[in-house]
Amino acid sequence: MSKIYLSIGSNKGNRYSQIKEALKLIREDIGVITSISKIYETKSWGFESGKFLNLCIAIKSELSPDKLLFSINNIEEKIGRKRDSEIMKSREMDIDIIFYSNKIVNQKELIIPHPRLQLRNFVLVPLSEIASDFVHPILLKSVKELLECSNDDDIPIKTSLSII
Repeated sequence: MSKIYLSIGSNKGNRYSQIKEALKLIREDIGVITSISKIYETKSWGFESGKFLNLCIAIKSELSPDKLLFSINNIEEKIGRKRDSEIMKSREMDIDIIFYSNKIVNQKELIIPHPRLQLRNFVLVPLSEIASDFVHPILLKSVKELLECSNDDDIPIKTSLSII
């Protein structure tokens, strides 16, 4: 089994319910959730829209990176995401593979580690809760170090929402 870190976000519709549904489907279709960060509210990154709810999770799964991406895309679609050519826009569900153990994948449709994770506090803050010592296999810095040197000036706000 591989240890995988995912970032989950929603800024359209009932954000909290959609995140809970995504976690349920991840448990059913992908693997065992071993850690869940707090839920944070953040501004959209790269476009103007309503605020996102974001969190990170750690899972254990036997799915290959390609099969994991396929399952994630299916979950996003079940929750209402419609894919089109516009990448930066509001969405019911957005699930990104941040790390897949220490694997490095560079394919047209899949890049692991996520190529912009070190630029985004909405990923780094919740990820640091559950994986602060995990070392990025390319940048060779821990998640904690990446957060400390982040230039992102958006500070995620911890919510009182809970996933239990």
